[in-house]
Amino acid sequence: MITQQAQIKLNLPLSLKEYLESKAGKFGIPLAAYIRHLILKDIEDMDYPTYIASDKTVKEYRKALINKDKAIEVRDIDEFFDNL
Repeated sequence: MITQQAQIKLNLPLSLKEYLESKAGKFGIPLAAYIRHLILKDIEDMDYPTYIASDKTVKEYRKALINKDKAIEVRDIDEFFDNL
């Protein structure tokens, strides 16, 4: 499974960048990997956020459950839409 990635531009004072590069060098890892490690250590005790579904979502979910016997399996999505 491929994890989606995001790129972040980060501006740092040169002295801080040099310090971080030095710390990363002690572990033999690139600066980006060291910063990723720091972020992961910072959030490791946090719970993944969960959200309560809206009333509309719950209503649509219940409707879908009632109509699940009308569901069809689509093996080729392009062919399915071409035949609509």
